[in-house]
Amino acid sequence: MPELPDVEGFRRVVSDHAVGARVEGVQVADEGVLRGVSGRVFRRRIVGATLTEPHRHGKWLVVPLAGSGGAERPTGHPTEHRPDDPSVVFHFGMTGGLSWVPAERVGEEPPHRHDRVVLRTEGGELRFRDMRKLQGIRLAESDHAVDVLLGGLGPDAATVTAAGFRQQVRPLRRQLKPALMDQTVIAGLGNLLVDETMWRAGLRPDRPTAGLDDAALNRLHARMRTVVRHSMRHGRVPANPSWLTGHRDPGQDQICPRCGTPLRRGRVGGRTTVWCPRCQPG
Repeated sequence: MPELPDVEGFRRVVSDHAVGARVEGVQVADEGVLRGVSGRVFRRRIVGATLTEPHRHGKWLVVPLAGSGGAERPTGHPTEHRPDDPSVVFHFGMTGGLSWVPAERVGEEPPHRHDRVVLRTEGGELRFRDMRKLQGIRLAESDHAVDVLLGGLGPDAATVTAAGFRQQVRPLRRQLKPALMDQTVIAGLGNLLVDETMWRAGLRPDRPTAGLDDAALNRLHARMRTVVRHSMRHGRVPANPSWLTGHRDPGQDQICPRCGTPLRRGRVGGRTTVWCPRCQPG
């Protein structure tokens, strides 16, 4: 499942290849990934617009447009997004992703059968691929609409301060892992990031949030920031030998890389969870 680092990688795909490009065509192979907008309206609003610098909040990716196919525009195509311009908003669910195919390779790389929406520009194609279609693409008609759409999210895990983190977590009366995975508490954390963070902080995933003192919360925040920032550089949660992620899954040794204790596996908050009973005693 794409988590914050994966979505940061998708943000870089757009930023590195498509910013400033005018959308010349839109192929909607499967309207099942569009949320709240028809394929016809989506095409009409996107074709002719210019892709501008994307930004991410948690697991959501916002690509603001300059101009819109449904609005009057000055001669030529605009390059600056205005507050009343629309934005394309992506949520990648469990299996979504964005890829870029340069124009010179488009003929050699036809769309995959799970490429649901393709934005065509002069320089290449931006392809949204999603096998399970649990989330998808939204068209927000203005910056205000983006704010409303994302308004229920907690602070982003990559930027929240220690004080902000304590403020979000301290009042909760829940198990720790479900609390951290709740996007209204902290935005962007998923299964791998949370398990890795709790392992590094020495905290059990099923322990109650009630009773965590400032020292424990500060330690948890610091480990989270380390894991998130390192993972963002890779565009994924890396399966490094020194990380829990490098040992947790079937086919791996499932041994704690810190102390050599066999890892435990169970379900916490309905999610498969891996932890070290020795390194995470409390």
